[in-house]
Order: sequence, then C-alpha cells, then structure tokens
Amino acid sequence: MTRSRAQDPDVCGVTAAVAVIDGKWKTLLLWLLESGPHRPGELRRRLPGLTEKVLTQTLREMEADGLVHREVHDVRPLKTVYSLTGFGRDLSEALEPLSDWGHRRLEKLAESRSVS
Repeated sequence: MTRSRAQDPDVCGVTAAVAVIDGKWKTLLLWLLESGPHRPGELRRRLPGLTEKVLTQTLREMEADGLVHREVHDVRPLKTVYSLTGFGRDLSEALEPLSDWGHRRLEKLAESRSVS
C-alpha cells in the first residue's frame, strides 16, 4: 500500500488508517511507545532485526503522520527521545480491539493444531 493512500480523501477510513500503520515495524513501535518515551537505542534493543536506518525512516514517517513527537535535548552527545502524540495514543487505542481479535485468532489456530 502506498503512503499516498493515507492522504487520499476518496478512500475508505480503514484504508487510510492501514496506510499509516503499514509496514513491519510501525505497530511494534506504537506498542513500545505506549509505555512512555524512548530513546532510539532503546527501541532498537527491544526490536532485534530493526536497523538504525529503518528505525530512523520509520520514526520520521510516523512523525510526519502526527503519531510520534521527536524531542532533541541540547546536550552533548545529543539526546533524542520519541513519544506518542495524542493522535498516536488515539490510534493505539483504536487498534486495541484489532489486537484482541488477533490474539483470539491465534488461540483458535493453536487449538485447531492441537486437535489435528
């Protein structure tokens, strides 16, 4: 799905929302940032396989979409901290029922495997 779909007024709301969270890392970053502000290094340590380049690109997209706030503290070395905006918290809350559904689906799949 292209990022332009997130801004297209002629698509359904679900498509616009999915375009904002599309990608391997965005929902995981939302989930981690729910617990409070994090520095980029902390986020990378919590998500093995996430490169610094992809983390930076993903956080910039999320910042452009109004989901995260980037705060740079003027100390040496520079200290950058990311946190959810109110809009990002709204999205996280909106995703809760979808997360619950996903967990129920995984439980159902596990049950059907154990029966087989």
